[in-house]
Amino acid sequence: MGWAVVNHVPAPGGSPLQSERTPRDEAPQFVLPLVVRVERSAPPARTDALETAARAVLLMLSDERALGDGEWAEAVRNWEDARIRKVVRRARGAEWRRAVALPGITTTGRSAEVRVFPPVPLHGWPKDLAKLQVSGTELHDPEPPAAADPAQPVLWLSPELQMSAGKAMAQAGHGAQLAWWALPDTARTTWRDSGFPLSVRTADPTDWNRLTASGLPVVRDAGFTEIAPGSVTVVAAHPALRQV
Repeated sequence: MGWAVVNHVPAPGGSPLQSERTPRDEAPQFVLPLVVRVERSAPPARTDALETAARAVLLMLSDERALGDGEWAEAVRNWEDARIRKVVRRARGAEWRRAVALPGITTTGRSAEVRVFPPVPLHGWPKDLAKLQVSGTELHDPEPPAAADPAQPVLWLSPELQMSAGKAMAQAGHGAQLAWWALPDTARTTWRDSGFPLSVRTADPTDWNRLTASGLPVVRDAGFTEIAPGSVTVVAAHPALRQV
């Protein structure tokens, strides 16, 4: 079982995404698959799963195979030319073993394992990923996460929205992607070389309006699942971008 989460963010240089059709909808549609390992006896903590998914997206974007003439580069370009879609599903046991046998990158957190795969056509998933179910048990934090380190990037989740774990994982990935696109090359290199440290936290309601108006990258949902179109789900606060 697992989650199917399809959400949108603008590609570099694009305008904020809207729910109405744009020229990007006319391009062939691709999706970035992410699979989170959730064993019955040891599910990951929710916040760790969100942070691990965000790092997985960054590892894909910065991987040599996704750049230039790399073996995944064409798929990544096709994905970025259309709507930016991410799908999060869950696997356990033999499902997970089959998933990790496919080309991709596995990212490990404190309790979470997430594997990200090169983008695939929206309706052309590898069969071992297509078999994974699209609904599942919610994840929880055994205790409240510690305060975010202000010296590191923080992906602030909206305090006004209720999102499933899979939805929130995809949104965290979107936020990380927008931060990556917004950074200058030197800051990208520093972030990558340090292992992409980051935190995902829910913003204090008293800070949310200030964050969304700060000029930092924001993720606006297209409204296809769970929440209303145009909702701001994440503000990406990287130290090199912070203005608040």
